[in-house]
Amino acid sequence: MNMQKLLQMGQQMQSQMSEIRENLDKQEVSASSGGGMVEARVNGKGEVQSISIDPTVVDPADVEMLEDLVLAALSEAQTKARKTYEGEMQKLTGGLPFPMKLPGMF
Repeated sequence: MNMQKLLQMGQQMQSQMSEIRENLDKQEVSASSGGGMVEARVNGKGEVQSISIDPTVVDPADVEMLEDLVLAALSEAQTKARKTYEGEMQKLTGGLPFPMKLPGMF
């Protein structure tokens, strides 16, 4: 493969990567805990967009339980977002592990 083709492939991949990032910003992933009492929504990048808490789960005597439910919902939503991201990257790289670790690059 000559250097010109390699550069073109790199530019094409960079363009596709920008498109994927834009799409991930628009995607919404959600997860809940406590039987749906707490719901977390994140974008495709895993950035928190919103938290919904059913008022019946708010108990001033048991704040720790509410904290655990929020943490569980957020963690699950971010895990789902990470899997979405990894799936998009695998499409882009043709199934190669991402991020690719090339000798001498990092």
